[in-house]
Amino acid sequence: MLELRDIYTNYDHIQALKGISLTVQEGEIVALIGANGAGKSTTLNTISGIVKAAKGAVLYNDKNITKNSTHSIVKGGIVQVPEGRAILTTLKVIENLELGAFIRKDSHQIKNDIESVFSRFPILEKRANQLAGTLSGGEQQMLAIGRALMAKPKILLLDEPSMGLAPLVVKGIFGIIREINEEGTSILIVEQNAKMALKISNRGYVLETGRIVLEDSSTSLLTNKKVIEAYLGG
Repeated sequence: MLELRDIYTNYDHIQALKGISLTVQEGEIVALIGANGAGKSTTLNTISGIVKAAKGAVLYNDKNITKNSTHSIVKGGIVQVPEGRAILTTLKVIENLELGAFIRKDSHQIKNDIESVFSRFPILEKRANQLAGTLSGGEQQMLAIGRALMAKPKILLLDEPSMGLAPLVVKGIFGIIREINEEGTSILIVEQNAKMALKISNRGYVLETGRIVLEDSSTSLLTNKKVIEAYLGG
């Protein structure tokens, strides 16, 4: 469904990605783990077209989208929940959700989908007319995911969904991510909490300084000695 083929991405003269290749099959959750600065967020931003690859190809359903605009990539079904959530703090919760559907024209279905987000995240319905900036960290993460779902993604890119959240909240967020996947959305998740990411994913890639150094089933990565020592606190 999604393939990165020998991708190089640069920031000015710094090479952030050095020939990475990975795939996400339909229905999968794929985890991308690695230390800070390894290139995880750059990978997602390259897929989304926020930064452009200097070399290589991003393929979506066998079509080359490497040079496509972010707008057209979202319209095609790849939607990113950015690191830090990037919710619009001075707008209401409901307005953030409505903006998530900016590419859509089906106003009646948009209302139904907002109701669907509220049924998944009941706290957001209670806070619908609150400014998004007044929400707790966990509620803001729920809003960021809900806003992404309003774009009707076929592939959801999640960048550090557990960042800054209490362990109990993280458990709830990861449960929701699994539910979204079970309902048919493929997911590529970048996550510092490697253990949680590998527990809910089918496969995983380990990224070090812009290169994929390991690829395996998540079950195997959870028992891999090097992964345990480097990322699982072993």
